Amino acid sequence: MGLAVSRISLHDWRSFSDKTMDLSEGLTVLCGPNATGKTNTVEALQLLTAGSSFRHPRTADLVRQGASAGRIAARLEGDGRVVDVRCDVEGSKRRFVRNDKPCRPSDLSSTLMSVLFCPDDLSFVKQGAKYRRDELDDFGAQASAGYRKVLRTYARAIEQRNRLLKEEHPDRGLLEAWDASVALGGATLLHARLSMFARVRDHIRAIYARVGGGEELDCAYECTLGQDVAGLSRDDLRDLFLDRLEQTRADELRRGVTLVGPQRDDVTFTISGRDARTFGSQGQQRSVVLSWKMAEVAIAREVLGEQPLLLLDDVMSELDETRRAAMTRFVQGGIQTVVTTTNLSYFPSDLLESAQVITYGS
Repeated sequence: MGLAVSRISLHDWRSFSDKTMDLSEGLTVLCGPNATGKTNTVEALQLLTAGSSFRHPRTADLVRQGASAGRIAARLEGDGRVVDVRCDVEGSKRRFVRNDKPCRPSDLSSTLMSVLFCPDDLSFVKQGAKYRRDELDDFGAQASAGYRKVLRTYARAIEQRNRLLKEEHPDRGLLEAWDASVALGGATLLHARLSMFARVRDHIRAIYARVGGGEELDCAYECTLGQDVAGLSRDDLRDLFLDRLEQTRADELRRGVTLVGPQRDDVTFTISGRDARTFGSQGQQRSVVLSWKMAEVAIAREVLGEQPLLLLDDVMSELDETRRAAMTRFVQGGIQTVVTTTNLSYFPSDLLESAQVITYGS
């Protein structure tokens, strides 16, 4: 099975003064009323595996009110290995430690990846394009240190080029230099993103056929470079990018922003040939994101050769019976899962009998 989180401890963290929990290698259910700390626990688990939080908090918000510092720690065990990870927070600083040695937050996913499914994800299909781009990039950054580096480098290049474009009379020679930098960085990121997208697409189509009752799902990568870019080499993408920058230069100078590149691309979905965003029912759209998350789990398994940690924060109540059943079957496939809920009746009794149930607010 690989590594799994066997224990998590929270000290002066969010709403907790001091709490330690043992987790199951299979399913752990965190059950209790709202505002009792269930999501805070999920956030802590994500921080200790992905190195980031879906809430994007200020560092000071992580420390319990009235305390000067906070700490979360987890023990990962499996295949004869033991790995201890920790995050210390004091003031505006976060410090991550793995086996008593300082590490970068981005290093944590190489030990154990996590996949999070939260209520915000349920509008995945209808959200703006940035939401879907970020989903691909956040997962890619967890799966690959190279992807993470390319993403950061390109973001800096775009920021610098946009700053130059906003100047009243930008230097043409300097702008051409940033064109070359952005085109190379963007081509590198796009090549990596397209590779990741192709893996997701292969998995999500097969998974949706099961989750969606036999309906056919397809997804496409919509690229602002203006043509089908699948299969192009990085050099071809760079040359195409440079051409598009030249074509859009007048408009970019007028608007003060880079108008083409992976920072403006999108992912679209069709169900039985119809646009899922426009024509898909709420149930169909939720099946899309459910299938996407399952695809991420499958790819994480391929990348690391181990199961990731699956975090489900208050989504069972938002799924209908058919989709809850699909998620339940998936959870029973041997993946460590931590799920929050206010109602245990969403789970089959036989599943709960083998699960670790932790009650909050009592």
